[in-house]
Amino acid sequence: MIRKFTNLIVTVIISSLVVFGSTQANAKTSEEENAKAKLAAALTAMAQGSKGEVHPGEILYREHCAACHSKPFYKAPNKLFLSMLSPATLYKAMNEGPMRSQAEAIDAPGRVAIAEFLSGKKLGDAPERLLPPVCDARHRFDKDQPPVSVGWGVDLHHTRFQSEAAGGLSAENVSTLEVKWVFAYPNAYQARSEPVYGGGAIYVGSQDGTVWSLDARTGCLRWTYQATSEVRTGIVISQWDAHDAHVEPTIYFGDVLANVYAVDARNGKLRWKLRADDHPYATLTGTPTIYKERLYVPVSSLEVIAPANPQYECCSFRGALLALDAQSGRQLWKSYTTDKAPEPVGKNSVGATILAPSGAPVWSSPTVDKKRGFVYVATGENYSSPADGGSDALIAYDLKTGEKMWVSQQTRHDAWNVACYTGIPGLSSVSCPEENGFDFDFGSSPILATLENGRQVLVGGQKSGDVVGVDPDNGRTLWKTRVGRGGIQGGVHFGLANQGNSIYVPINDLVYPVDDVRYNYKMLPSPGVYSLNAENGKLLWSAPAPDVCGETPFCDRGVSQAITAIPGAVIAGHLDGRLRIYARKDGSVLWEMNMLREYESVSGEIARGGAFSGGGVLVAHGLLYVNAGYGYNNHIPGNALVVLGVRDSPNTL
Repeated sequence: MIRKFTNLIVTVIISSLVVFGSTQANAKTSEEENAKAKLAAALTAMAQGSKGEVHPGEILYREHCAACHSKPFYKAPNKLFLSMLSPATLYKAMNEGPMRSQAEAIDAPGRVAIAEFLSGKKLGDAPERLLPPVCDARHRFDKDQPPVSVGWGVDLHHTRFQSEAAGGLSAENVSTLEVKWVFAYPNAYQARSEPVYGGGAIYVGSQDGTVWSLDARTGCLRWTYQATSEVRTGIVISQWDAHDAHVEPTIYFGDVLANVYAVDARNGKLRWKLRADDHPYATLTGTPTIYKERLYVPVSSLEVIAPANPQYECCSFRGALLALDAQSGRQLWKSYTTDKAPEPVGKNSVGATILAPSGAPVWSSPTVDKKRGFVYVATGENYSSPADGGSDALIAYDLKTGEKMWVSQQTRHDAWNVACYTGIPGLSSVSCPEENGFDFDFGSSPILATLENGRQVLVGGQKSGDVVGVDPDNGRTLWKTRVGRGGIQGGVHFGLANQGNSIYVPINDLVYPVDDVRYNYKMLPSPGVYSLNAENGKLLWSAPAPDVCGETPFCDRGVSQAITAIPGAVIAGHLDGRLRIYARKDGSVLWEMNMLREYESVSGEIARGGAFSGGGVLVAHGLLYVNAGYGYNNHIPGNALVVLGVRDSPNTL
């Protein structure tokens, strides 16, 4: 047992040296490198010198887990990344999290054994968690520091554009950005929750379910709140004006088990909590949107993974949008993306019932249109055949009633689930839908762009690589531009950005060998950042991502993270661990930083940068807050929140 545990530790250390050490912008001292080398050598000797039986968890892992987690597989984190988590987190994932379907055939002691094998720790051993210093009275909540954004999209139209007045950054002053302070997320291999600012603090979720309130200037700890499970959504904050004596600031967020939370922003006390959907695979990835005391909550699901088990009755989830009273959590209305509830339509070859229509999840934050009284969402694929008209679509609902006003479907017949994936030998394809679609979700929020002539267009980006502009009055397609090649991890992922007539487009376009056959590509992958004219969709400029990966493991060129615009520029985090800022006028790189390195954090724990994905940067009062690390889908892991500011400027607000 000891041998297996130490082998795993050696693997993590050596891999960390390769991933984080070989490309550091600021080299570590020779003493630090020597210390690491001695530690790795000692552990290697220990592993080689010890003998013991095969860990029972390893046997179960090989039987039930290795097919996906020991090979590159869509949506499955690599075994190395799982080893960075605590046994409690791994055990919870098998009991009530994303792996509960795959773990159904494993009894409780077996799940414990797998968790202990992967983590190298006993389930009852509580890991030491280093915390930042607690804030003193000088850093208490300040009601005279109101929010600089409403949440995910900066504004209700989800332009992801931060003004210089609120953000303090523009193309004119980003060239000397430098690190001011860093926070290390404990027990994490990814950092994807987009932070929000208010009251002199930032609020951000994390992989182990902790929501953190950190002083925006120093990183000292104001409070923490422990959610039931991982918080992937961004944080949204209620709005108030400076000097409002009656302010009761509240933050809202969701977790991977589809719980919605309202928490007092001043002290971390729970105001209310509810489950957004009772489906066992429901989850929340899209950040809620708050408007006029209503919280609009998008519901997605992990049921797309369940059909890997051919006995699973696929599928019964349907995407949804809820309107809740922000004060009490009371549900005001709930509308679905599919017009009909799933019902039996047949059986698969092993006799499991097929249900349809299903799926059409909402992965992104809803967009509010005050002028028309609409709220817009973008949907993903159906999970079973026959597909319906609500998948891969932009949909408008009435803000007050939830009535569906129009649907603009951009890809038809896209019924797909993990059983359709052919990259893993032995994976059952029994439950792959008859249509076997392309998995061309809309993963990013629609942008309601206001053109320089005053006209508006609703813009969406798809995993197909297409960007579409539709009439917000009726959903009629105005233009459609193919920017990327697309694919399972291709096209647009988490978020476009908009400034005036410019639509900034991040393209991921990862290459999977099985995709070449499946998609019959007619173009080369096009990872990078692009700019389109919002009026007609014409390409203004392109900035292909350079290939700087070399031999770095798990490195890719693509841009998966939601991007953010500031006056004259757009900020984009790449999967290669580089944060780049591009000029609005021509796409030239104004500034970049390699974050594949280690940082000393405010808690004293080592923070490691990694790939960028999920939530984008927060820009507030001259500081830029960015999460670095994304071990999901086999990208470079990390656990860092890095705070940047202009050189020689104080890290003050």
